[in-house]
Amino acid sequence: MKVLATYNIKGGVGKTSAAVNLAALAAGDGLRTLLWDLDPQGAASFLFRVRPKVRGGGRKLVRGRSDVAEVLRGTDVEGLDLLPADFSYRHMDLVLDESGRPSRRLRKVLAPLEDHYDLAVLDCPPSISLVSEAVFDLADALLVPLIPSTLTLRTFQQLGDFVETEVDHRPEIVAFFSMVDRRKRLHREVVETLPDGRDDVARSAIPAATEVELMGVSRSPVVVDKPRSRGARAYVALWAEVRERLGI
Repeated sequence: MKVLATYNIKGGVGKTSAAVNLAALAAGDGLRTLLWDLDPQGAASFLFRVRPKVRGGGRKLVRGRSDVAEVLRGTDVEGLDLLPADFSYRHMDLVLDESGRPSRRLRKVLAPLEDHYDLAVLDCPPSISLVSEAVFDLADALLVPLIPSTLTLRTFQQLGDFVETEVDHRPEIVAFFSMVDRRKRLHREVVETLPDGRDDVARSAIPAATEVELMGVSRSPVVVDKPRSRGARAYVALWAEVRERLGI
C-alpha cells in the first residue's frame, strides 16, 4: 500500500480539497483507496457526509486498543473508504508523546490494512509536531499545496529543510500551486516560472474556482459533482502526475 499525505504547515491552502479529490480519482481508477482524516476539524469527513467520530477516540486507536477495520466508513464513491476524524485528535501529540517510538505509531495503525488497500491518502492537520513526524515516517510522498506568494514558497523551503535534517525516513516532497488566481500578476509569474528545472514542483495547478469553493455546500468532491469543470480537470491533471510519481 502506497501512502500519500497532503500536508502544509499552514491551513487554508487547499490541503483537504486536494486530499478528497485525489482520493476520489484514485478510487475511480480502480485503486482500493483509504482516506484518513487526521485533522480534528474533520473537513474531509464532513465533505463525505460522515460523522467525525471514532469509537474510543484517537487515544485507543493510536495505542492499538481499537480495531481499525471496525471504525472505517464507506463513502458515496465506490472503492473509497474513510477513516474519520475525531475531535480527540487535537490531543494526538500528547498521546504520541506518551507512547514508545511515537514516530511509528501511525504506521502501526494502518499496518492491518496494508493488504486491503492500494493507496492511503492522509489529510493532515496544519502543524509541525509529533503528528507531523509520524506522518513523515509513514508517507511515501508529501503533497504540499502552495498559494503562489513569496512567503508560502519560503514555508515550503523550511519544510524541506526540516525533513532533510530532522527526519530519518524522508518521503518525496512535491509541491503544487493551489487557489491560483491568474488575474494576479504574481500568481501568473510564479506558476509559470517556478516549476522550470525543478522536480519537486508539479506542473499542474489548482485554480481559485467557484466550484471548488462550493464543495462545502454540495458535500461532494468536485471531480464527482462537476467532473467537467475547470477545477475538476485541474485535479485530474494533478492526480496523473502524482500517480506516476507513486508508481501505482
